[in-house]
Amino acid sequence: MSFTLNPGIFKAYDVRGVYPGEVHEEVARAIGAAFAKYLQAKRIGVGRDMRLSSPTLAAAFLDGVISQGTDVVDYGMISTDMLYFAVARDGLDGGAQVTASHNPKQYNGMKLVRREAFPLSGEEGLSAIRDMVAGGSLPPAAARRGEVRTRQVLDEYVDHVMSFIDPAVIRPFSVVLDAGSGMGGLVAPKLFERLPCRTTRLCFEIDGRFPNHEANPLIDENRRDIVERVVVERADVGIAWDGDADRCFFIDGNGEFVSGDFITALLAEAFLRKQPGSTIIYDLRASYAVKDTAAAYGGTAWMNRVGHAFFKRRMRETNAIFGGEVTGHYYFRDNFFADNGFIPALLILELMSTKGQSLHELLRPLAQRYFISGEINTKLASMDLVPAKLEAIAARYDDGRQYRLDGISVEYPEWHFNVRPSNTEPLLRLNLEATTPDQMAARRDEVVALIRS
Repeated sequence: MSFTLNPGIFKAYDVRGVYPGEVHEEVARAIGAAFAKYLQAKRIGVGRDMRLSSPTLAAAFLDGVISQGTDVVDYGMISTDMLYFAVARDGLDGGAQVTASHNPKQYNGMKLVRREAFPLSGEEGLSAIRDMVAGGSLPPAAARRGEVRTRQVLDEYVDHVMSFIDPAVIRPFSVVLDAGSGMGGLVAPKLFERLPCRTTRLCFEIDGRFPNHEANPLIDENRRDIVERVVVERADVGIAWDGDADRCFFIDGNGEFVSGDFITALLAEAFLRKQPGSTIIYDLRASYAVKDTAAAYGGTAWMNRVGHAFFKRRMRETNAIFGGEVTGHYYFRDNFFADNGFIPALLILELMSTKGQSLHELLRPLAQRYFISGEINTKLASMDLVPAKLEAIAARYDDGRQYRLDGISVEYPEWHFNVRPSNTEPLLRLNLEATTPDQMAARRDEVVALIRS
């Protein structure tokens, strides 16, 4: 091996690092070969995002794949959820999207999936590929190189996404859209030309330099433009996407950012109004708004461990119609159990239309009943301190109902919280909710003080 691998680029759910210092063409070529070998694949799909380094990284990855005699379907520049759709729809053995998702422009990496777009993770697949590359045990080139053919998937993908709603019921809302110079700028125009909404479009020119702001709407400063425009135009809703457009985020008509918990609750309602009795999966950080909404509409809601591999497995096991994480990942049974960044946007517009309410009005009952802290991160001196901190929390709140699904969750009648460690650094993440704003603030400060003591 002619390069030194930083094994830290292999994360819990993807490969990610700085280009070209950590992730470069030789790394991509080696991962491509290892990926094809690991899957024993006959055909693999490859896509890429708009980052300036993505074309050469995708070409190198593709070269590694075909060196193993594996054929490639090259889908070109697409969103990550388009790659998932293509792999599942076309019956491929696996797929790779060259992307660093919401990270700044100097990063790049890969999201890897097997058949039916089921993700590889650190626990299943990524560590084996890492060891193959790091150990210099890459397989020799096959006698016959694989073949490459290109395929367009955008129009069929848009048809698929549109199938989740009845376009005829959508009202002519005023909508502000922010694609963040990312892959939302490819898909959103095709979708919204089929809807009667009046749209204001920000950062729709696809540009891997991110000239306006980073494509991470979870950070306040990256939402400044869309929030301002929603307020000025008195829009009904704002919708923003991250860089690879597999997640979407919402701003209500008052310019308030909407938490992923509340969007999950609204999407649960949207599905259960159509298919009563269905199963919903939600993540253990989420507001009780999700399970209470599911119960109110005759559904079943199951709490789940954080992470898309865990969500997709649980949804398959329970045949859940929908699953949502507070970070803006939303999963759909009829989308091959994969996450998607555009189906949620359409479903929220449809729910607003059928109920005759703005997004702010839809959210009002939730905002008056559930008071959430948002995620509060605390960095510890070392990873060794994490287990002791979790045990101290368990001991302090031993009179509550406790779960150890991921970190520690504790429930009381009027408040509950989860503290979970980061996969990659000495960090504890707190999410807490209470039935009044005063109690939320007091309990939040109390748990934070214990974590930081």
